[in-house]
Amino acid sequence: MEQPNETIDCQDFALRRWRADSDFDALFRMIEESLDHLRPWMPWVARHSQQHVRDFLAGCDPKWQSSDAYNYAITVNGALVGSCSIYRTGEPQGRFLGYWLHPAAIGRGIATRAAAAMVTEAFALPDVEYLEIVHDLANAASGAIPRRLGFTEIRREQVTPPAAPSDCGTDVIWRLNRPRSPLNNTPRP
Repeated sequence: MEQPNETIDCQDFALRRWRADSDFDALFRMIEESLDHLRPWMPWVARHSQQHVRDFLAGCDPKWQSSDAYNYAITVNGALVGSCSIYRTGEPQGRFLGYWLHPAAIGRGIATRAAAAMVTEAFALPDVEYLEIVHDLANAASGAIPRRLGFTEIRREQVTPPAAPSDCGTDVIWRLNRPRSPLNNTPRP
């Protein structure tokens, strides 16, 4: 079974697999420092606790091995600044792409470039035909990333009740299909 690279060099930052044995303190601290920034948009913040962080980290390796999710820490000079993931959708050929950053890392293009690196990794896997990014309509910053990366808005769905405090209750779903070879219209390796 093919899997993505465990470490991805993005020049001034890197993506690497989360490590259950050594990332707890830094991840917990990063989330604590980011709560005000994340709470409006990320429903999982309502469950934030030491146990929730431990459970997330403990699940990263099994999910990686099963190909259910590829979870990466985003690091700058070795320090954690965010997280991004590719994880299964309801269809075997699709994956969701998610990301979030510590507030100190915002505005430097890191989320967009991390998402672009994840797109490259996902489409290197033979079973991934498309990626989707989902965000609430009110979260304009999250919506700018799929637009920059060439995703197409495919639909909007009402969510009742809204998932997070600042959500307006309309999810925007963006999709990017695997690039096709122009010569024979087959997926590129």
